[in-house]
Amino acid sequence: METVMPYTTKIPNTETHNAVRDTDARHHLHPFTDTQALNRKGARVITRAEGVHVWDSDGNQLIDGMAGLWCVNLGYGRQELINAAHEQMQVLPYYNTFFQSTHSPVTSLAQAIADITPGDLNRIFFANSGSEAIDTIIRMVRHYWTLKGKPYRKLLIARENAYHGSTLGGASLGGMPHMHGQCAPLLPGIHCIRQPYWYGEADGLSEDEFGLIRARELEEKLLEVGPDNVAAFVGEPIQGAGGVIVPPRTYWPEIQRICRKYDVLLVADEVICGFGRTGQWFGSQTFDFQPDIMSMAKGLSSGYMPISAVAVGDRIADTLIESGDDFSHGFTYSGHPVAAAVALENIRILQDERIIESVASDIGPYFQARLRDTLSEHPLCGHIEGTGLIAGLALVKDRKTRTFFDEDVGTLCRDECTNNGLIARACGNRMVLSPPLVISRTEVDEMVDRLRVALDRTYARVGGISAA
Repeated sequence: METVMPYTTKIPNTETHNAVRDTDARHHLHPFTDTQALNRKGARVITRAEGVHVWDSDGNQLIDGMAGLWCVNLGYGRQELINAAHEQMQVLPYYNTFFQSTHSPVTSLAQAIADITPGDLNRIFFANSGSEAIDTIIRMVRHYWTLKGKPYRKLLIARENAYHGSTLGGASLGGMPHMHGQCAPLLPGIHCIRQPYWYGEADGLSEDEFGLIRARELEEKLLEVGPDNVAAFVGEPIQGAGGVIVPPRTYWPEIQRICRKYDVLLVADEVICGFGRTGQWFGSQTFDFQPDIMSMAKGLSSGYMPISAVAVGDRIADTLIESGDDFSHGFTYSGHPVAAAVALENIRILQDERIIESVASDIGPYFQARLRDTLSEHPLCGHIEGTGLIAGLALVKDRKTRTFFDEDVGTLCRDECTNNGLIARACGNRMVLSPPLVISRTEVDEMVDRLRVALDRTYARVGGISAA
């Protein structure tokens, strides 16, 4: 009979660590992972975390430069969030929000979100992940236009190299070909325009010129497919999993102008940017545009509980409500009371400790300056872009000609980061960082220094072929 590993929060010895790896290899299918390669290597067993650090079963301490998956905004070990979950479990561990029922945590959280979202995003629909929030938006905007007497407005426009989740709806809306190949046939009625990647695709244009040109591709696409057939344009304020692609300052205001001109709904996917990552509550505020509807997840609970939300503008919400019909959509755990209680406490801490203000005025600018001061002349680093506590670095073969590598240098660099005690992420040949919002200046220094060492080691592994 197969030995079953008991659940434990403390892994006491190497023998147990190896048993965890063996059990993982036998039974666990990891997301976005080559399982065969992982099983040969053995998964890294993470045993504990505190602040901006995690520890593995070999005793290695690593700076979590990705805040988990862009989400642990308050860092690890916040007792207030743990207490909020514990106290709510004692009172009401679960009840659904179907069948004309509600509870205090979900209504309080809905109000708290409505209070911090820009414009008239006053109604909140809850789900459990960013992917579910995006699927909700797809259904909601299409249903909205049907209620408005325009059922033909079904098309959605998004962008190449965008990430909007891994469900069928999210993967279809996203612009990542490797995901499309695994879920074909895709959801119909989705079109893409090119991304606003100035460094890699501008061909000598200034940032402002390029931003306008790429934004105006939306109008070209609308005229191609017929504006009256389009329900919405969907975009991340900053493309996260696409490699932290920060649009030129001219981009989003022009996108908004075009959407307003043709009465196309503007959707902000704030799953990564939301809750302080860019130095304001939401990335749409940082880039000066007002969405009609937005998705959020990750930083909503700092990753301590699975929860996501869709903030719905009055135009859409009033139409849904006044129809008098059910919106036949939702999830067993929509507005889960424990997740809602943790998210509510998370928002309180962000407000009371003025963490987002610090990202805007102190630690964010310091992080951006340290990256540029330390790495901008590195022979592998072609360009650094970012704002607040999110940044992307382009790895290049030749800095002068902006020639990119054919081989997967990003993965090499990611592994060198891990070997040097830093969790960073490779998105193709771009390295990205998104640390907890509570990181200190000393920890930023340590993180950037570890990245520099990883870049040096990567440079040595590719033969020093880059041009300084």
